[in-house]
Amino acid sequence: MNQIMSNKRVIALYTLPALLLIMVLIYVPLALTGYYGLMDWDGIGEMTFIGLDNYAALIVDGAFWSSAWHSLLLAVFSVGSLVLYLGVSLVLASDVKGANLFRKIYLIPMLLSSVAIAQLWLRVYHPTNGVMNRFLTSIGIENPPLWLADTSIVLFAIFIPIIWQYAGFYIIIYYAALKNVPNEIVEAARIDGASPLQIAYKIKLPLIAGIIKVTIVLAVIGSLKYFDLIYVMTDGGPNGASEVMASYMYKLAFRTNEFGYGSAVGFFLLILILIVTYLIRKATTSKDDEVQY
Repeated sequence: MNQIMSNKRVIALYTLPALLLIMVLIYVPLALTGYYGLMDWDGIGEMTFIGLDNYAALIVDGAFWSSAWHSLLLAVFSVGSLVLYLGVSLVLASDVKGANLFRKIYLIPMLLSSVAIAQLWLRVYHPTNGVMNRFLTSIGIENPPLWLADTSIVLFAIFIPIIWQYAGFYIIIYYAALKNVPNEIVEAARIDGASPLQIAYKIKLPLIAGIIKVTIVLAVIGSLKYFDLIYVMTDGGPNGASEVMASYMYKLAFRTNEFGYGSAVGFFLLILILIVTYLIRKATTSKDDEVQY
């Protein structure tokens, strides 16, 4: 068996199906997206090669840059929410009373589809019968805001269900990482007189620094390409106030039939994600990247 598995031809034969599948499902569509971005095409008729005209138009497209700004804000909020997720995970990992019940509750959003979550929060934000405005009315606020119709607050109103949607995903990652921290190290620090806050900040967090960096990258990438919940709740409205890059790309390609221009937006989004990922990795990489214990 060892002789077979050490044969390079056998290894290539085993990996070939997976490589072909990755090629067909990922790399070929990416290449086609870049190719279509060089065309004037409605998605059905004849294509006309226009070179970099779509990308030149992208640079001066105010609607695109507005959607890019919204995606960037979502990325900032998502990274900021990781602090909250990490704090909850630290509490849960310390086995406080009621932690078992909470570990079941925070997983509920992970079991729901984005459409179901969007419908739930549409009812929460309903201007007259929604839970949010009924609560505000009950405490004396006569004219509660129209959460999804006010251009000044709609984006932040949508951020809340997005952050709630992914809470369970990140908490379970942090919780698993914290549970892998050796108890001997924690107990030694406790014997030396370290407080729970000092143990969390100076021992646990450095030991899971690699996981934290991974979640930062996941949060940023997920925010830049986020689409589904915003599409269901507001469709980018009102007046583009909640438009993000992915929803803008969808509208160009499948509503206004500017498939070539929409492909250019999609390819630009890919390049942007690669650049941001590289910058995050460079900014968070140090000589002592992995703590040995």
